[in-house]
Amino acid sequence: MLERIFKLTENQTTIRRELLAGLTTFMTMAYIIVVNPRMLADAGMPIEGVLFATCISAAVATLVMGVWANYPIALAPGMSLNAYFTYTIVLGRGVPWQTALGVVFISGCLFLILTLTNVREQIVNGIPDCLKHGTAAGIGLFIAFVGMRNAKIIVASPATFVTLGNFGDPAVQIAAFGLILTAILMARRIGGAILIGIVVTTLAGLLRGLSQCPSHIFSLPHPGGTLLKLNLGGAARIGLVELIFVFFFVDLFDNVGTLVGVCEQGKFLRDGKLPRASRALLADAIGTIFGAATGTSTVTSYIESAAGVAAGARTGLGNLLIAALFCAALFCAPLLTAIPSYATAPALILVGSLMCESIAKVHWDDFSDAFPAFLTVLATPLTFSVATGLSLGLISFTFLKIGAGKHREISPLIWILTVLFLLRYAYLAVE
Repeated sequence: MLERIFKLTENQTTIRRELLAGLTTFMTMAYIIVVNPRMLADAGMPIEGVLFATCISAAVATLVMGVWANYPIALAPGMSLNAYFTYTIVLGRGVPWQTALGVVFISGCLFLILTLTNVREQIVNGIPDCLKHGTAAGIGLFIAFVGMRNAKIIVASPATFVTLGNFGDPAVQIAAFGLILTAILMARRIGGAILIGIVVTTLAGLLRGLSQCPSHIFSLPHPGGTLLKLNLGGAARIGLVELIFVFFFVDLFDNVGTLVGVCEQGKFLRDGKLPRASRALLADAIGTIFGAATGTSTVTSYIESAAGVAAGARTGLGNLLIAALFCAALFCAPLLTAIPSYATAPALILVGSLMCESIAKVHWDDFSDAFPAFLTVLATPLTFSVATGLSLGLISFTFLKIGAGKHREISPLIWILTVLFLLRYAYLAVE
């Protein structure tokens, strides 16, 4: 049955490799189980209900992606959109969180309609190759930067924005140890190298006293505080401007950028197009609808899936394990949240380095291709947004092609997206 559903032989993979890769992906993104409830709690939402919604929506969306689309990409509530949900919509504008959940639900329904009508698939497949390669490399730098920050190898600086961290800090030392160990294991092509690195680094931190074993392992879920508390009527009265220009653009292109980047790394693209794109895009639409109904912000594809792809994932089989682990997290969240950020940081740094290989595929001898790719690579980590990096790259692509007299290389879809992106930035400027 597994062979028939996931085509393991065709994809030259094994059950063991897929499950190890799935476990690797889960461990690199398990932080969301704690971070998302804490962030949405600032909006006044019950933390127990949000934890339930986080885990169950991630499990459902990841399962749809794995079984229906057969891609090793996990989904969960997005970090950028939960911040927007909390600090701009609820706290900034005074919108009740129940109404904000209604907005998320409606946006999920729109995503579902656009997916079923193949609009989103056309967007994924219509992105120029130079931007696809640039997005993959930009995501690589993005997650490597996040890893360096989580390891405290890079810290904030008022003078230079970022600077080198303090290597006298035991956490930095343990993270550096984990980075070197995992890199050596990967260089020697040891199976499950990233997973081994995470486990050993976690144990090393425990021995150094940097973290503690959880006081208890099991806890019961409490969904009642947020389950079906969304206010659709209030959301409809807010108006569609917020819905279209924020949740639509950020989630649509953040998800598209992640899909393109991770699939580029896994060599899933065929002639620059993503097979079964509509099926893959269906996962975040269903996850967002389900998440809003249970009590969390927008669900999207996770960049950390690149860790699983780097560990050998080639099918959606590992997603079954990821979904099962998210469900198990409902009952043993204290154990999973004991994995410190400095233990997963080396995995993010090393996966980022692997993703940067795609930049070699850009036609650097054609500046009208080279600069948009470069801008995408540069803007993605510096703005902490895949969507922003992709949008700036696409806008520059259009203007450079026009200026170079190559307007025939601009498809009707790119014209439309460029106008929409310009309207997005005009709207943000007004905001």
